[in-house]
Amino acid sequence: MKVETRRAASPALRLIQHWHDAEQAIPERVLERAKLCVLDALGCGLFGYTQPWGQIISAEAYADGSSGPCTVLGSRDTVAPSQAALCNGTSIHGFELDDLLPGSIIHPGTVIVPAVLAGAEASDASGAMLLRGLVAGYESMARLSLAIGMEPSHRGFHKTAVVGPVAAAIACGVVSGLTPEQTTCAAGLACSASSGIKAFAGGSGGGMVKRLHGGRAAEAGVRTSRLAARGFTGPSAAIDGHFGLLEVFAGESAQPHYLTDGLGEHWALDGLWVKVYPVCGWIQGVVQLLGEMRGSAPVPLDSVAKVVVGTSAFAVKNNANPAPTDTMEAQYSIPYCAAVALAGDAADPREFSPPAIHDRDRLALARRVELHVDPESEAVYPARFGSRIELHLANGEVRQGATLDPHGTAADPCSRDELVAKFERLAAQSSARLDVDAVVAAVLRIDTLGSVRELGTLLRA
Repeated sequence: MKVETRRAASPALRLIQHWHDAEQAIPERVLERAKLCVLDALGCGLFGYTQPWGQIISAEAYADGSSGPCTVLGSRDTVAPSQAALCNGTSIHGFELDDLLPGSIIHPGTVIVPAVLAGAEASDASGAMLLRGLVAGYESMARLSLAIGMEPSHRGFHKTAVVGPVAAAIACGVVSGLTPEQTTCAAGLACSASSGIKAFAGGSGGGMVKRLHGGRAAEAGVRTSRLAARGFTGPSAAIDGHFGLLEVFAGESAQPHYLTDGLGEHWALDGLWVKVYPVCGWIQGVVQLLGEMRGSAPVPLDSVAKVVVGTSAFAVKNNANPAPTDTMEAQYSIPYCAAVALAGDAADPREFSPPAIHDRDRLALARRVELHVDPESEAVYPARFGSRIELHLANGEVRQGATLDPHGTAADPCSRDELVAKFERLAAQSSARLDVDAVVAAVLRIDTLGSVRELGTLLRA
């Protein structure tokens, strides 16, 4: 009896139980925000499917002979739920365009959207249930990340891949109609799938692995929820118990109270950041400011003497590579992104693929970018991603600018029209020939759909 009392008091169990309480209402503004999250993730996924990693991961799913009712974004064929989540999560995280939560430093959309989409299609759930599962997933992922804290990230863990499987399992438990006990088992199983290191930012070539982190996390959440539905059990204290997720990854720096503080009152989706540019979050402000400084036309590269960038100590340490060798490194390089912002179109994904990243003149400009720690930006990190820029021109002119809240953040959010336009732009670059207007309309009224499979049909090539 004492054991059961202790378990009932666990913050992790209270977090899981919260989403199974039918009386826990979700504010209308949060549900509306959730619809736009779905639309943004779908656009990212449709574009990501066209990239080499999107093609490889889907080819592997088909080679395995996977069959099932679930949609692979951009493809005609359907696959099993966990495989769909793997493919779509990899594609959504496929070009640094997916959403993020600054304080938590995670990408929730790349994990939660593919997980709940697969879970909803598999269980023939309604659109309203998908939205509830999505909100549960975003909220759980944010809280798990805050509870783990920054220490694992500083040691090289990619927190999206660490907390993503567990949050996806909780989200799928909600959308699939699992009991609280089954969802607890799913989350307990998913804790053992938590992994992911940031070797992609190590400076020796990023490869494709970061794209896979979103897919693997979504896949794990779907898989463990389906196992739990069949009776496969997991440790109920795997999140905040002894040898649990928080203890193993964060140790004494763990703060489990974040799992339930303000639960039902404060909403992670209120602080969501939707990206404007296909680059690392800490670089969004740099690109935005330089774009404003240069005006509508690119500047001649020889007219720039140097660019001085002030930002957080973390970004100065980890995003300073002036000579990227592949797309991943280019998207994480402040010097290269600064060069693109001045000489190209930083919103165009093609600027971060060969041959653009090997352009000699741009790389020469990237070497004229100087980085330093800006005290104001450092003081607000990681809740806000600040940047302070000085653009020194060859004629002696110096242009200056600063921001703590780049466009797309909660302080300066993208409008609904901007998000629809982003989806339309990415969908137009997809290989799939979709009725884009029909997809947008279906997502914006998804709460009225009797079955998410209606949306899935519209998303197939």
